[in-house]
Amino acid sequence: MRILIVEDNHQLNYELKQSLTYEGHAVDTAYDGDAGLAFAESAPYAAIILDVLLPVKDGLEVCRTLRARGYTVPILLLTARDAIDDRVRGLDSGADDYLVKPFALSELLARLRALLRRTSPQKTPVLCVGDLTIELATHRVTRGGQQIELTTMLFTLLEYLMRHPNHILSHDMIANHIWSYDTPGTPNAIEVYIRRLRRKIDDPFEIKLVETVRGAGYRLRTPNEKGR
Repeated sequence: MRILIVEDNHQLNYELKQSLTYEGHAVDTAYDGDAGLAFAESAPYAAIILDVLLPVKDGLEVCRTLRARGYTVPILLLTARDAIDDRVRGLDSGADDYLVKPFALSELLARLRALLRRTSPQKTPVLCVGDLTIELATHRVTRGGQQIELTTMLFTLLEYLMRHPNHILSHDMIANHIWSYDTPGTPNAIEVYIRRLRRKIDDPFEIKLVETVRGAGYRLRTPNEKGR
């Protein structure tokens, strides 16, 4: 999933990006409120991690502006202020959750996972399409009972396809989901990853699930949709 971090502390911003990238997310970063607002309105993010005390435009103003414009993506606020009134103002501005600095990275990741589960159309930690199954918490992938090892990028791609079975996902949709703004995915790169994914989850099996829709993109077809 694609996450936006808006945090003016460069070290913390970097550490959060590294951790979320390791978790398999595509991550964009901004360091002031104006830049964060511009990023938020330029790409389909799954969630935003937003510091309150930002230069140019503070996080509360960014949050209120996004909500006023109909932006519904979950927002996790970060702040050094621990007073109840500050937390109330943060939540009243439209934030979904609030985390006080300093915090444990494991808690931030847990809160982010909870927000993503809350807003996901598929809330179960296990996704299944035919005999293909992935466990979101452990990144375990099996097909027909056979375990399949995937890299983080291939797992992220497969998860995206499995969350939208039988739906055509364009090159742009896939690129926006699995690549950061500073490392955009080209159509050729997406084709390479699709081929690698097919070698893992399709080539060893009789029934093929990943389908290329010429000129449109790719989709993961359920076996009954293929008449098998």
